[in-house]
Amino acid sequence: MNNWKAADNTLACVTWNVHRARGADGRVDAPRVVSAIERIIAPLGPDVLALQEADDECPPHARILDADRISRAVGLSYMHDSRALRWGPQSDGFLGTVLWVHPRFERTHADVIDLPGHCHRGAISAECLDGDRAFRVMSVHLSLAQPLRMVQTRIIGQYLLRRPAMQTVILGDLNEWRPWGGAALGRVMLGRNFYGPVKPTFPARWPILPLDRILTDRRDAVQRVNVLDHPMTTAASDHRPLAAHVSLTTS
Repeated sequence: MNNWKAADNTLACVTWNVHRARGADGRVDAPRVVSAIERIIAPLGPDVLALQEADDECPPHARILDADRISRAVGLSYMHDSRALRWGPQSDGFLGTVLWVHPRFERTHADVIDLPGHCHRGAISAECLDGDRAFRVMSVHLSLAQPLRMVQTRIIGQYLLRRPAMQTVILGDLNEWRPWGGAALGRVMLGRNFYGPVKPTFPARWPILPLDRILTDRRDAVQRVNVLDHPMTTAASDHRPLAAHVSLTTS
């Protein structure tokens, strides 16, 4: 992935479910995850980094990674600087969902979205300005079950209807294995169509399911989609990281 740096008016995005630092060998090793981010993801120069399952699964959902070290490695601003944007004082993110965005963008608003289900899920939404161009980035982790995914994406769709209109990028572990996206990722639930190429990211050793996605509500705006294949990332989690460029448009 040489020369992957994003052009002007383009977001270089990376999303990765780090599986609470449990690697393919069954060993929990948080420094291994951070090292993979430093060695494999940081050199890409991302503008957005979204991690899922990056806090402990059980309450109090305590941190397991070194968020400050990740911020320094990727050169991005940690979006959870307010206590209101984390699950609790011991957490780095909201139910394991953690988001970083490049400091050249002005953050104008941020929210966490509690997504119900047997396995508690969450999303973090950050609205930003790139000059006079506004955009929204949402890091999301959805349920394994289709009925719950539909409930969760309906909540996200209702949230989007209440917020100012702007281009929205959704990235994360959407747990949707069907390439066409299923009902949960459709216009009825989200209130608008989202687009993006489909690439298999799970399981890490032999990926066959496209559980991780980078999508936006502008047709043909998601480009240069790559599944990162490296021994360090494959060893560190059961998902492979997904990277893409997202063109920002003015309408």
